Amino acid sequence: MKVTAHGKLNLSLDVLGRTADGYHDMRMVMQTVAFGDELEVELRSDGQFTIDPGQSYLPADGRNLAVKAAKLFLEGTGLGADIRVVKRIPVCAGMGGGSADAAAVLRALNVLTERRMPVDALCALGLRAGSDVPFCVMEGAALAEGRGEVLTPVPSLPDCAVVICKPAFAISTPELFGKVDGRKSRLRPDTTGILAALESGDVPGVARRMFNVFEDVLGRRQGEIFAIKSELTDAGALGAAMTGSGSAVFGLFDDEAAAKRAYETLSARYRECYLTRPYAP
Repeated sequence: MKVTAHGKLNLSLDVLGRTADGYHDMRMVMQTVAFGDELEVELRSDGQFTIDPGQSYLPADGRNLAVKAAKLFLEGTGLGADIRVVKRIPVCAGMGGGSADAAAVLRALNVLTERRMPVDALCALGLRAGSDVPFCVMEGAALAEGRGEVLTPVPSLPDCAVVICKPAFAISTPELFGKVDGRKSRLRPDTTGILAALESGDVPGVARRMFNVFEDVLGRRQGEIFAIKSELTDAGALGAAMTGSGSAVFGLFDDEAAAKRAYETLSARYRECYLTRPYAP
């Protein structure tokens, strides 16, 4: 079975503090986009698992979230799976590529085995693979709380053009969390306002409220992120933000021509640049 693993964007990202078990308490609004990886999943009768991850530097064994998800789904059945990935979601971008692949595998196996597990059961299984997997199973838009696994579905972002651009560097997620824990400023996204704007189908209202608290602790060496944000807004984006722990930046456009011009300008300088739209199942 062939299936698409849709990338995700953070319309907002807030870190509320640390929980007693050492995890961070998050509050985020997440949205899937039409752009993503393409996977082919095939059942095996011998209980073995293989994966072609699509890039030589990605794990091709049980460390890969897609394999982990497949093993969880097929546990106790004696079945295995061959997984092939055409990798399109940029790696270390904050777009949930590994989690999206795991979720796509769960959806595919649910059909191939004719088990027909409901979405909430698939989400619960996906959580055992990773915190972002339940949202990637659900897709569309959601308020994500806790570690990101407590999901409240919300109206999806209305149709608009989305330009995504990733600079040629990654950002350490543990380093960002450490800086957020010690930050002095308390800039926060207007998550409640974003949810209200989604309810009313107000794309400009969402765009002007987007904010990611990780942007508040970026260092000088990550200044290119702010340069891309400025370039997107100067090109006509209604708003722009970094997604997840970066380093991808995205802008929302209500003008298709302006979005295309921004994409063409940025893609001339950045290898990982994409023009897409919001996606809801």
